[in-house]
Amino acid sequence: MDWQADISHWLNADWVIYLLLPGLAALALAVLGWRKERARKNRSDPDAVPLLPWRDISFWSSFAALLLLAAAAYNAIAG
Repeated sequence: MDWQADISHWLNADWVIYLLLPGLAALALAVLGWRKERARKNRSDPDAVPLLPWRDISFWSSFAALLLLAAAAYNAIAG
């Protein structure tokens, strides 16, 4: 059994390129946004306006990650 060929074939699947990898990137962005928002709440002046709206970024990237990873899981199971 050639495991390298199996991995190469799996990584070239369309659902991995278009659903799994962007879903993992959105998940990483959601974690980054959550950490930045938590750091903002713990600083001495939590009402200071940050450069980016981390709360909104975290929410929308979590939503995108949920949809993309659910679709990737469906495609992995179905096909």
